[in-house]
Amino acid sequence: MLRKNPIRVLFLFASFAVLSACQEAGPASQPPPAVDVVVMEHQSVTLTRELPGRTNAFVVAEVRPQVSGIIQERLFTEGSVVEEGEALYQLDDAVYRAEFSSAEANVARAKAAMELARLDAERAEDLVGTGALTRREYDTATSTLQQRKAELALAEANMERARVTLNYARIASPIAGRIGRSAVTQGALVTANQPDPLAIVQQLDPIYVDLNQSSAELLEMRKAIQAGSLSAAQDLPVTIMLEDGSVYEHEGTLAFSEVSVAPSTGSYLLRVVVPNPDYVLLPGMYVRADLARGVANNAILVPQKAVTRDPRGRTNVMVLGSDNVVELRPIEVSSIVGDQWLVESGLDVGERVIVQGLQKVQPGVEVPAGNIDVISNTAHGQ
Repeated sequence: MLRKNPIRVLFLFASFAVLSACQEAGPASQPPPAVDVVVMEHQSVTLTRELPGRTNAFVVAEVRPQVSGIIQERLFTEGSVVEEGEALYQLDDAVYRAEFSSAEANVARAKAAMELARLDAERAEDLVGTGALTRREYDTATSTLQQRKAELALAEANMERARVTLNYARIASPIAGRIGRSAVTQGALVTANQPDPLAIVQQLDPIYVDLNQSSAELLEMRKAIQAGSLSAAQDLPVTIMLEDGSVYEHEGTLAFSEVSVAPSTGSYLLRVVVPNPDYVLLPGMYVRADLARGVANNAILVPQKAVTRDPRGRTNVMVLGSDNVVELRPIEVSSIVGDQWLVESGLDVGERVIVQGLQKVQPGVEVPAGNIDVISNTAHGQ
């Protein structure tokens, strides 16, 4: 019968070979999972808030003439750094110099008249004692001396006024800083106290960064401080981020916060003072700042890579129980601290959270004690 059915014979031999191979291989065995865990502990962390802001000059001075005249010369380079009192413009001061010379002459004349009155008063004092001069004539001489002294004081005051007016013809910088473009050129007529400035000088080192924070965040922070979960942050540095995303090399300090809230935006102003020795920050630039909101003394942090989200957006972590059995734990997180999440609820101190090997474990799986590696849980980038 076998000789009559060679195909059936080949099929039987093939079946026996496959069955034999399966019996020798036996069932496939999975290696025990290995995981890295971090132990939850209380940490003291500074909580920050990133806020948008604009830069503003520390001091701004508009240069205006205090006397009228024709601009004779511009004495500065546009965009340069000027010192306080440095001359910026020179007006045609011929009239003011003439007035000063006239005032000087009046002072000289008043001094001569006073000297003559002084000599007359001294003679009158000598003669009145001998009876050669009446008391009335003596009083007239002394009164004339006092009048000449007053005239001299008035002449000196007029001379000083003429001197000040002459000095105003040389327009100086009221502050030290960087000066912008000139609004006038040589030959232009300027008038005293005109509304348009000739130039603007701005002190840029240090510089202000004005931030806006919502009043709702302020109330939330105050409630947390009152509840004791947060302590006030004082004298902490402020990190500035530039428009290109890079971190500015100098840290700022909070100068003050506005006492009122803007009705249109529901936010209030925070002003930060930032060193600017290289003039990297210019007025009007958009920046961002990491501002300290407070210090959480008993915070629990969990690495971001250990946190997963389900389809509903809820956050979960894999926790290793005391019996080394994996458990899926829902948690609530709030702020990001470096590369970790701040845990609001769901985890306690001492619990072990899996951060490596999550793909190899499922809830209910037991991990051998020899395959558990405990790593440090220090927040980075605080």
